[in-house]
Amino acid sequence: MSNPRIPFTLSSKRGSLVPPAGKPVLVHIVINVEHWIFEAEMPRKILTAPHGLEQVPDIPNYSWAEYGMRCGMPRLLQCLTARELPASVSLNAGVIEAYPSLVRAMLDAGWEFIGHGLHQKSIQGENQEEDLIAKSLDLIERFTGARPKGWLGPGLKETLETPDILKKLGVEYVFDWVLDDLPCWMDTRHGALLSLPYTLELNDSVIYAVEKHASPEMSRRLSDTLSVFEKEVIEQPRVLTLGLHPHLIGVPHRFFYLEAMLDLLISRGDTHFVTGQEIAKWYEAVCPPLEN
Repeated sequence: MSNPRIPFTLSSKRGSLVPPAGKPVLVHIVINVEHWIFEAEMPRKILTAPHGLEQVPDIPNYSWAEYGMRCGMPRLLQCLTARELPASVSLNAGVIEAYPSLVRAMLDAGWEFIGHGLHQKSIQGENQEEDLIAKSLDLIERFTGARPKGWLGPGLKETLETPDILKKLGVEYVFDWVLDDLPCWMDTRHGALLSLPYTLELNDSVIYAVEKHASPEMSRRLSDTLSVFEKEVIEQPRVLTLGLHPHLIGVPHRFFYLEAMLDLLISRGDTHFVTGQEIAKWYEAVCPPLEN
């Protein structure tokens, strides 16, 4: 089936773009900070129940996630602050009430806040999708003073109407469509919506929780990705996204490799660290949407 939202174009046939700051590798650090509800089944598990009898509360798997909030997030905040690196936080709005001191720390760090639902639960199962998205955006706006311009669906899930709803509610860019190394314009009933690159390949959830690779795997993939991008950015910029979760990348045996990855990216002469909003502003300036 052809893509109903984003017209197909070979990456080799796209018009040449001038990169921001003259650096063709745009590095986007996205940290997913999620609210896993104690009284509900866990969105993902590291430990299955004896005899397969899953019940609530699920203490080990809930604690696996909360370790990231207690210990992983301080590591991430300190690491990025010390290196003066920007980041975008993909935030379940329920985190604001559940972990207020953490949300305040991210706001103080100057991270961009991106909508990520209310709790870590697919919006495909919601009866009132528009109400849920609106509530998520409202809660973040109330806390930060600025309405989120970006959206990343929990689990990257959408309904057939999600892009139309997002555009209607004022969202300007979405990260669910992991189909290109550059932004793409999407069609909605309310005008053009920008699809920004995200990643399932340089994503700690896929690498460690789904595929269950050893700790050095993400670092190895980054190095190999850069080797290919070095050749491609001669002709065209590339967005390189790191998708991170504090309970996965924030554990000591993986965090060691994250610091090495960031230091490698900093040391290069072709990298430019950006937020989602910076990518969107750059792309809209060099490639505005076509008028309908």
